Amino acid sequence: MADNSSNNEYWSANIRIIRICLIIWAVCSFGFGILLRPLLAGIPVGGADLGFWFAQQGSILVFLALIFFYAWRVNKLDKQYGVEE
Repeated sequence: MADNSSNNEYWSANIRIIRICLIIWAVCSFGFGILLRPLLAGIPVGGADLGFWFAQQGSILVFLALIFFYAWRVNKLDKQYGVEE
């Protein structure tokens, strides 16, 4: 990445991926686990309601999935811009 415009494009794409991941995580953890919990109370999942499940386990599982997604997507982005390891 010799020129500055390529550098800016790379970081712009990287920040966009980070924002998307953070929004998904916030919606799953704060939204489903706290704000929308009363709406999800009638949906049973493993002996508890869906809102409780998101607050206790769902947001963690979504976070783990987002970690793997981010690693996969940034590796692809690194190859696209020629900065892979």
